Amino acid sequence: MAVYPDPNGPAETDTAQVLRAALWMLGAVVSFSTMAVAGRTVSFELDTFEIMMYRSIIGFLIVMAVTPAIGTLAQVSLRKPGTQLVRNVFHFAGQNLWFYAITLIPLAQVFALEFTSPLWVLVLSPLLLGEKLTRVRILAALIGFIGILIVARPSPDTLNIGTLSAAGAAVCFAGSIIFTKRLTRTETLTCILFWMTLTQSFFGLACAGFDGDIALPSAGSVPWLGLIALGGLTAHFCLTTALSIAPATLITPVDFLRLPVIAVIGLLVYEEAVDIFVILGAGLIFGANYLNLWFQTRKKHSRG
Repeated sequence: MAVYPDPNGPAETDTAQVLRAALWMLGAVVSFSTMAVAGRTVSFELDTFEIMMYRSIIGFLIVMAVTPAIGTLAQVSLRKPGTQLVRNVFHFAGQNLWFYAITLIPLAQVFALEFTSPLWVLVLSPLLLGEKLTRVRILAALIGFIGILIVARPSPDTLNIGTLSAAGAAVCFAGSIIFTKRLTRTETLTCILFWMTLTQSFFGLACAGFDGDIALPSAGSVPWLGLIALGGLTAHFCLTTALSIAPATLITPVDFLRLPVIAVIGLLVYEEAVDIFVILGAGLIFGANYLNLWFQTRKKHSRG
């Protein structure tokens, strides 16, 4: 999930900091790619609700094991229960759609559409955060929308449930980003991850058990479920750490490496052809995101 909560980042960034932030972003790239491969592997045995249930339960156990050891468990609070709930509903829905999409369409196409999340944030922020929709933001959204059309190429032959699921996941992730922005004003990463894994464990249990049949993972699937849970937590941690070190304008290009990396993985592991339209459309989506980030950073510096 592409999340850029603070486009400006630290006021000053030297070369060593940029390198350190880039290394953290590479950790996020590896984590997201691992989640995609692991999710597709277990999807032949478990449905998306079951995957999310096991992922969240394992993730909660990891959080409860790690946070006391590093002394951050006391940061968990009940200050914003409503915001936490709404944020996790968006994230749960987005992750389910994302896991469903990776079973139906090429991984590179899923990742390309996922990169539209920050653009949906531009569209939704005026409604949910009261932010102003500037001309640059409108231009960025239009460029990104053209990129979406190139990636999805909507027609009776190319528009399918997989493409719609990936696009829906991006919209849900945008909702998650917006409410995460609200939470980060007062809450720490530990607090957000605690409530994310706990509430989504209950969401997953309720949805997976709705039909009265929850499949148990085989011995071969358990390690993959562990990778999904660990990948989700490390991706959040690496991304948040990178953003705390360097501005989003500097680390976003590293995050975009996810697309060529997953395209190569799709080619080598699943024999998925690299679609030039996906690469072209993703380039426009990246350009739209970067335009908005660059303009916000430039505007802040001009005011300073």
